[in-house]
Amino acid sequence: MLRSSVSTHQKYGSLGLLVLQTTTLVLTMRYSRTQQAEGPRYLASSAVVCTELLKIAACTLLIFRDNRFSVHAMNQTLWDEIVSKPLETLKLTIPSGIYTLQNNLLYVALSHLDAATYQVTYQLKILTTALFSVSLLGKRLGNYQWLSLLILMTGVVLVQWPSDLTLVPELENLSAGTQFMGLLAVLVACFSSGFAGVYFEKILKESKQCVWIRNIQLGLFGLAFGLTGVFAYDGDRVLTGGFLQGYNSITWIVVLLQALGGLVIAAVIKYADNILKGFATSISIILSSLISYFWLEDFDPTRLFFLGSVLVITATFLYGFDQKPVVSSNVA
Repeated sequence: MLRSSVSTHQKYGSLGLLVLQTTTLVLTMRYSRTQQAEGPRYLASSAVVCTELLKIAACTLLIFRDNRFSVHAMNQTLWDEIVSKPLETLKLTIPSGIYTLQNNLLYVALSHLDAATYQVTYQLKILTTALFSVSLLGKRLGNYQWLSLLILMTGVVLVQWPSDLTLVPELENLSAGTQFMGLLAVLVACFSSGFAGVYFEKILKESKQCVWIRNIQLGLFGLAFGLTGVFAYDGDRVLTGGFLQGYNSITWIVVLLQALGGLVIAAVIKYADNILKGFATSISIILSSLISYFWLEDFDPTRLFFLGSVLVITATFLYGFDQKPVVSSNVA
């Protein structure tokens, strides 16, 4: 009973922390991109690398704490769990590589689709996550839960529906084949997002390794992919302006929040699941938009936004609705 209570607190505590972290991150990133600053802007690719380094450092410190602040015990744990178990470590290449692929696919999709089509199609990741949860984890969803996921997807689409549907000049002359390429890219991104998230959840829940070890393993491969991205896309800019060009206090806050997000998401997947993570992320979208309206004054909510918000909240309560099974009595 006590263990169940602790598990429940960890579950909803991690979900609440994810909502807070995601909302804060969105607002801080938006502020960092709109503030007037001298010199070049920071490189997004270098921020990814810094985030992975911070996640690895934070997880190492947590393992240091778990080993009663013994350097020898910490080093032994890292050696035994990471170096001595190469197959377990290599399992994390799959989600790490898929996440990298997903980011590139979304870039292709945004370059070949209008904002409305992109927003509608990309929300299919909510359903693909549920499908992979059922197929890979054996999770059972009731009728109310499937209905709530459809309502959630519709609500997120309406919340993020662009208020200005005028086409970007570069997108007006795109051929049907080019738009199909963009649509295919976002569909593959939806399925890869769902699979990578559920696969990582499966590893966390079926493994005896602690979540911090798994985060270090994921971070090591993320760091390798991130460094490859830096020199593949921004190599010339790094050589001329430096790796940390454009960094200021706000930039480092963004990096810290992103690193925290990686740890929180791992905790959410460990103690809750990817489907509930989707609900928490959807709620954070609404919160960040409302704060942008009242505080930053750079967002003008529409009727579709309010309708979508109602649908997201409705879906959240509906998903947690406990549908009682019908018990049939057999007469001997």
